[in-house]
Amino acid sequence: MAIKQERMNQIILKEVTQIIQFELKDPNVGFVTITDVHVTNDFSYATVYVSFLGKEERNAAGLKALNRSKGFIRSTLAKRLTIRKTPEIIFKLDKSLEQGKRIESLIQSIKKD
Repeated sequence: MAIKQERMNQIILKEVTQIIQFELKDPNVGFVTITDVHVTNDFSYATVYVSFLGKEERNAAGLKALNRSKGFIRSTLAKRLTIRKTPEIIFKLDKSLEQGKRIESLIQSIKKD
């Protein structure tokens, strides 16, 4: 991955985190953690991976609230970035923590046997 692309990933991660934490007023978002950001080569799309604190139903409600607020987040991000075109934001649920817990439990069960 190019250095410029990696730098843009980190900048967008930081800025979107601040926007959601301090400026977004939707109570349905809840406790959200942005785990990673991937920007396409032409900077037209940014996939933002999120995870939510709570149960499985919380994930769907939080993701729906973020998708509703996508326009506000993108316009606020455009004011903060110094690039010509602000990338379109795509929110995706990050399931890596759940997969890690599952793998850990499988390893523990193998050690017991």
